[in-house]
Amino acid sequence: MRRALLAAALALLPGATGAPRVDAARLLEAAPAPKLADYGLFADAAGRVPAPGVVRYTLNTPLFSDYAEKFRYAWLPPGTAARATGAGMPDFPIGTVLVKSFGYPADFRAPDQTLRIIETRLLVRREAGWVPLSYVWNAAQTEAVLKRAGAHIPVSFIDAQGRPRSLDYAVPNTNQCKQCHQQGTTATPIGPTVENLNGGLDGHGENQLAAWARAGRLTGLPEAPARLARWDNAAEPLAARARAYMDVNCGHCHSRAGFASNSGLYLQHDEPGLAAQGINKRPVAAGRGSGGHSVAIAPGAPERSILVHRMESNEPGVMMPQFGRSVAHEEGVALVRAYVAQLKAD
Repeated sequence: MRRALLAAALALLPGATGAPRVDAARLLEAAPAPKLADYGLFADAAGRVPAPGVVRYTLNTPLFSDYAEKFRYAWLPPGTAARATGAGMPDFPIGTVLVKSFGYPADFRAPDQTLRIIETRLLVRREAGWVPLSYVWNAAQTEAVLKRAGAHIPVSFIDAQGRPRSLDYAVPNTNQCKQCHQQGTTATPIGPTVENLNGGLDGHGENQLAAWARAGRLTGLPEAPARLARWDNAAEPLAARARAYMDVNCGHCHSRAGFASNSGLYLQHDEPGLAAQGINKRPVAAGRGSGGHSVAIAPGAPERSILVHRMESNEPGVMMPQFGRSVAHEEGVALVRAYVAQLKAD
């Protein structure tokens, strides 16, 4: 598959004929395009090769979505640049589109073979703010169509341990997208913060922030930008990895401007308050989601921590996050359990 993608990409080098162009005007129209291809974001019908100017990026710590493989791209209107305003989300120019495709290989032990793309989500920066759009791919992998009401799609695969798995993959509806991306009264991207982009593509090579700055697509970058830990890199400190994981997977809602702001539980990696982090914090409203436990994080006791209980659950109304997954992330839960276990009780 990678050879095919490389051949397609070479055909799009400067001087090649027939290279597609992103339809900037169509992206800004109020009515969304009925088909993903209408925007010209990809050079091929299957949505595997980005069009010229559409840049792939990766994150140090990504959001978990039922073990789906994700392919992320960004397109900024020609002549524009994002502006770093600190460690958080850059200020992207009007017309920017962030693209994220979700897919599953038939066998995760051979991830480059027999990949099925399920959906491609867009976040489009318009004058009024960010607009989420979801496009679902057909079985032939030749077309993706708009699904504003969401969808449920059965998926089967062999996981990285060789186990057969089946799940009901959920494409979010528009309201669910807005809820997760809500910060205050507006929607905002979750993943591509300065901290989370601070690393090489796929963890290797030139730093992505430096590459974007060199290409004129990012300004205002500090000399030594903050960096979010890689959750799955055992060489990094356990606490930094676990808090990075909770930041990305929980912190978009559990923040002072997020959907769960009234909980008093704020899970950004740099939250200084111990109670706000959940340590020995009693819930604002107790219920069956507590699992009979009394605090969000009981230091040294993951088995008595509400946060761990809800991460492990698959039960609607109990599990957290409540959207974006139907199964527990075994590796993510293990990381957070290890973090809670090493915390010392007062």
